[in-house]
Amino acid sequence: MPPNDFAYLTTTGRRSGRPHTIEIWFAEQHGVRYLLSGGGDRADWVRNLRGDPSAQLRLGGPRELRADLPGTAAVTARFEVDPAEDLLARRLLARKYQGWREGEQLSHWATTSLVVAFDLPG
Repeated sequence: MPPNDFAYLTTTGRRSGRPHTIEIWFAEQHGVRYLLSGGGDRADWVRNLRGDPSAQLRLGGPRELRADLPGTAAVTARFEVDPAEDLLARRLLARKYQGWREGEQLSHWATTSLVVAFDLPG
């Protein structure tokens, strides 16, 4: 997969206070990056964001994420999205990673995952 098929999300550990970086799928539209958590609120990265919604988000590149690398954005997680934005996020990610097409049923993952939105600065 090309490098921009992945994002690297760095959160602050809710217990340790240390940075934690994961590689994750994402979709972007109109200055918003969307992630889906198949584990819902049980995923560690979601729990970390619930504790501290500020994070670093970078597209492509190495697993080691540093805030001074180009392409890194300081972002704040949004868990509250309206129904239209929720559906948009699910469709964008399903299309990008699962080949979903208009008129088809969304997969279980795309239907049941928790949507997390990040408004990009600028």
